[in-house]
Amino acid sequence: MISKLHRIAAALLMMAAVTAFAQPKKRVAVFVFEDKTDHSWHWWDGRAPGDGMSDMLTTALVKSGKYSVIERQEIARVLSEQQLGQSGLVTAESAAQVGKMLGVELAVMGSITEFGYSKKDVGGRLKGFGLGVKSQKATVAVDVRLVSTTTGEILVAENVRKEESSSGLSVSTPEVDFENESEFDNSIVGKATRAAIEDIVVLVDENMGSMAWEGKILKVAGEVITIKPGSDGGVKVGDKYAVFTKGEDLIDPDTGLSLGSEETKVGVIEITAIIANGKASQARAVSGSGFKVGDLVRQE
Repeated sequence: MISKLHRIAAALLMMAAVTAFAQPKKRVAVFVFEDKTDHSWHWWDGRAPGDGMSDMLTTALVKSGKYSVIERQEIARVLSEQQLGQSGLVTAESAAQVGKMLGVELAVMGSITEFGYSKKDVGGRLKGFGLGVKSQKATVAVDVRLVSTTTGEILVAENVRKEESSSGLSVSTPEVDFENESEFDNSIVGKATRAAIEDIVVLVDENMGSMAWEGKILKVAGEVITIKPGSDGGVKVGDKYAVFTKGEDLIDPDTGLSLGSEETKVGVIEITAIIANGKASQARAVSGSGFKVGDLVRQE
């Protein structure tokens, strides 16, 4: 009886996992973190901590398998084309604007406020001899902001701070540059950095769950409707989606932020092909009419 219950439970868990995997992937854009430290530290390949940590976060989100993460080159291209962030700083408003153009639901921004080591000597005695015990601590702190690209609202503003320490008779203070990734990973500053990245991934997980997945119509040519995303966003042939036409944005007069817009459902489409190396899909109308470029695509 117990064995049968275990098999049933395992089957239910597998069904839940398959269902979750089949859902379209929500999309995230990770912007380069601003470095507010003394700029003395560098990654093993010469990058500053802001570049390194944003790349680590991108990699962690991709490896989770839950999200479609926009390539950094794409973010840089849109920033340049739209002449945003030319001062070197990206605001929540410009991040939301870029994210909306790239078709992502969430923009992740960060500022590194602490990155490095501190060291102190602690006196002691062992068998009558004076002893200098050295203690070393690494601290990594990041101010993280998660921005909704739909409204431009900052959903979360959190300080993630991690510390790692070591002590012994001989604790050396490392150089401010690492020779390779392995040296970084084995250092206490590397461990503190990865712990901070893990916490940021948890923040993304907690906030993406309540955000609705959206696609967008790119082209309408006769009976063929082209949308983004494609398979890289979890879209599959045979999937059906509702299509909505946006009305006028409702702007909060106090904040200037969009509160959303009135929307009208115009029909349902079914995916017939994946194109553009998985970045887009083609569909046919199942019901409705009047589909046009810019219409929003959502799960029914």
